[in-house]
Amino acid sequence: MKAIVLTALKKMELREVPEPSIKKDTDVLLEIEKIGVCGSDVHYHETGRIGSQVVEYPFIVGHECAATVKAVGKAVTRVKEGDEVVVDPAASCHNCQQCRQGRENTCENLSFLGTPGQGNGCLCEYIVMPQESCYPTYGKITLEQGALCEPLAIGVYSVRQSKVSTDAKIAVLGSGPIGLSCMVAAQAENVKKIYMTDKLDYRVRAAKSTGAIWAGNPEKENIVEAILRQEPSGMDIVYECAGQQETLDEAVELLKPGGKLMLIGIPRLGRISFSIDKLRRKELTLINVRRQNNCTQAAIDLVASGRINPDFMVTHRYPLEETPAVFDMVAGYRDGVVKAMISV
Repeated sequence: MKAIVLTALKKMELREVPEPSIKKDTDVLLEIEKIGVCGSDVHYHETGRIGSQVVEYPFIVGHECAATVKAVGKAVTRVKEGDEVVVDPAASCHNCQQCRQGRENTCENLSFLGTPGQGNGCLCEYIVMPQESCYPTYGKITLEQGALCEPLAIGVYSVRQSKVSTDAKIAVLGSGPIGLSCMVAAQAENVKKIYMTDKLDYRVRAAKSTGAIWAGNPEKENIVEAILRQEPSGMDIVYECAGQQETLDEAVELLKPGGKLMLIGIPRLGRISFSIDKLRRKELTLINVRRQNNCTQAAIDLVASGRINPDFMVTHRYPLEETPAVFDMVAGYRDGVVKAMISV
């Protein structure tokens, strides 16, 4: 089968690789249809690692995808051949202490698509996943929307973890796909006062056009002062989706005493820091968000019901063969890209 393979830092090739096959009775062979390019995929492309997860070449990245079922193991009951499915990239063991506590996202034996040491990704024609990772769409959403449900599920999970109320004042720092997913997930919970930031003007415009009551560029204005002029008491919740030291600092300044900081963005640095004086005096709560935990079906349902329409995020569409150029574009934030979608 065809696959896009990382061969070195910032180098990708289209190669023929062996097609996977069903090995377990609960396996599902999937024909990949749509793939979203994620920032973490680009991290591996540019730096060869995320924290302790280091790429060994050659390696296939990619984890946001929708597919058609090609074949199923003899014990599969969840889907059948020909079904269109959203793929949850995580496969948990369901037996460890974390899983028994309802924390499948921090499973001690977690396997995640396109993660070094855990398995190759979906930038290819076929993959095999356990049936629990395959969510049938029943034709209620498009395949492209299906691929968007992976980042959208992170937004849904982040908003759920924050226990947001409808009268909350929130800020989302970073208006890429994850930040925008947090925004639309909060809107689905009827949150009205949503403030957004980004260093890219076109993403600021995207946030404004899809419901943020204010959006600004921190390179052109002091966003802390601008937001606090409108909300002098501060933010109840800040969703940090950029993974940058400066946005973490801005979040602490924006939060009111007793506020919550949701840490969603993935920093490229090994360490980040906070002003412990401000954190302590404000008695702020910090909550790390690890991917999505049992929120894939919720994301599908929100799209199918019309409460969320994520289509605006897709700004670019390309065939599999053009993936190397797409990664260069996404890494350089060129051509107004928010979400690039690859068709196989």
